[in-house]
Amino acid sequence: MKKLLSHIKKEQAIGVIMGVVIAYAITAIAFIGAAIAITYTNLQETTLPAIVMVSVVVSVLVAGFDASRKAENKGWLWGMIAGLLYAVIFIGIIVWVADGFIPDMRQLTIMALSLVGGGIGGAIGINFAKK
Repeated sequence: MKKLLSHIKKEQAIGVIMGVVIAYAITAIAFIGAAIAITYTNLQETTLPAIVMVSVVVSVLVAGFDASRKAENKGWLWGMIAGLLYAVIFIGIIVWVADGFIPDMRQLTIMALSLVGGGIGGAIGINFAKK
């Protein structure tokens, strides 16, 4: 394990963490905006699952993009790591709020979207990395 971790540079780990922090800032803004829209407009609560999925995808794309900018190569992998970290925290929050783990397709969908979106964001971000 130590040999595996020795290849990870501090900047890459910080890039992943910062990408996830920025992704959660985007998610918070989207959720607050949705709450305000549902409260003060005719927007129905039935749109919440779509809002959650769109905000997850946008957030992990940004997380993957930001995480891979610090990487030297394999941006898609660093993006997927950021997406996985985002999803694990997100599902952890869902479990905490729901007062227990109830596996369903939404959680699996969030995990899949996070991995794919993070990988795509990472593949794009590595091309914008400052060399």
